[in-house]
Amino acid sequence: MAHRVTLIPGDGTGPELTEATRRVLEATGVALDWDVHEAGADVMDQHGGTPLPPGTLASIRDTGVALKGPITTPIGTGFRSVNVALRHELNLYACLRPCKTYAGVRTRYEAVDLVIVRENTEDLYAGIEFESGSEAARELVATLGRLQPKQLNPKSGISIKPLSPEASERIIRFAFEYARAQGRRAVHCVTKANIMKHTDGLFLEVFRHVAAEYADVEPRENLVDAICMGLVQRPEEYDVLVLPNLYGDIVSDLAAGLVGGLGVAPGANIGADAAVFEATHGSAPKYRGQNKVNPIAMILSGKLMLEHLGEPGAAARLETAVAAVIAEGKSLTYDMKPTRDDPTAVGTSEVADAIIDKLEQGALVP
Repeated sequence: MAHRVTLIPGDGTGPELTEATRRVLEATGVALDWDVHEAGADVMDQHGGTPLPPGTLASIRDTGVALKGPITTPIGTGFRSVNVALRHELNLYACLRPCKTYAGVRTRYEAVDLVIVRENTEDLYAGIEFESGSEAARELVATLGRLQPKQLNPKSGISIKPLSPEASERIIRFAFEYARAQGRRAVHCVTKANIMKHTDGLFLEVFRHVAAEYADVEPRENLVDAICMGLVQRPEEYDVLVLPNLYGDIVSDLAAGLVGGLGVAPGANIGADAAVFEATHGSAPKYRGQNKVNPIAMILSGKLMLEHLGEPGAAARLETAVAAVIAEGKSLTYDMKPTRDDPTAVGTSEVADAIIDKLEQGALVP
């Protein structure tokens, strides 16, 4: 039977990227039944001012899997991004960001193959902020001064950072299960537990408890500042990294930079009942309709989706075809050429065509 998948074209360049990815995924031979739904700024007027229509959300809950094109978050409208809304509504607690070097991509590094597992629901991004000088902030400073000896500046702005044992265990267990399923050798716990002993320290304590159940995967403990230096010096030494929300956000972009940037950085947000697969870059609305932007990150996100759907063979063939096109260096968009004004650069759809050709030829990576 065909896999039912919610397809969200997105806005800006999203529809072009989504169409290219759809064609490539269908060329793998996997049967996919697309349930197409809209989201984003372009459909707000049709759905009472919301960029995430109820029907779109209902479809993802029904299929359990979505492939989503990039979506613009307008500045100044007051609504949160569709990505944030999806994570909240569907409890997509795990952000998965593989970062891997491919021959032919401009980068200073070789043999990088690491995975960022970022917790999506807690930390400072889900905390409470108090504005400097506000009555609430002054009251909180005074209360904290009565509860412990350390005194804060009365004019401080304050952010509260919540980390719970339950959410920490859930994401850490996800990282170990992913490592085991993918034949990975190690899971690195990345914190600042030497300073934040009751938040990051809690995360590390839970990591040690969970790691004891996975004797086949090596547990490693790293401080976030040290791992940033280590990634720049010797990124090939790292494997699966599990991080609280804020560190995961920062380190995932650093890791993407090691392997050539967001143009080759796939992503997924996964929960117990649903998973949404998407490129990690934005919608680039200024290039809308120009058949110009790089579809590889979204196509590789489709590869992650195939793995999630239980189609590892098709996923491997797709990655091989993508790697072969990159290594060949001909059918690539402007951002992956030696110079951005290279006249041999091709468009979004032509990259998809080249990958489909490799799939049909049974391409091997050179």
